[in-house]
Amino acid sequence: MMKLGYVTLYVDNIPEIITFYEKVLDLTLRFKHESGMYAEMETGNTVLAFAHHELATQLVPQGYQKAHPDNEALGMQLGFEVENVTETYQKALTNGASTIALPEVKPWNFESAMVKDPSGHLVEFCRPVHTVNPS
Repeated sequence: MMKLGYVTLYVDNIPEIITFYEKVLDLTLRFKHESGMYAEMETGNTVLAFAHHELATQLVPQGYQKAHPDNEALGMQLGFEVENVTETYQKALTNGASTIALPEVKPWNFESAMVKDPSGHLVEFCRPVHTVNPS
């Protein structure tokens, strides 16, 4: 049986990004390597991991497009289901995120907001507004 075990974001500042996810989403640190180059957060079934760009260059020697708050967003996002989208969005801004999309209820009955975290990765906070029960 296959399962998604982890998602790794390559970042410049491991302590800063740990603090961001702790303060905004109340995630807890699962593991931090003594080198300071790698860390994991508890997020349920799938681990959210961070690797420093220096370590990432060893893992991906061909190179890669670095996320950065000033760069165009990468073609991927993290999505977190939260109880209060607006409150979580405001916490994110207070803790160094930048706005991509303001909180709103989408036409397909889905409340969401999107930010760039301090490392430049897209993060969506969402909450289904209406659940349709197929009969």
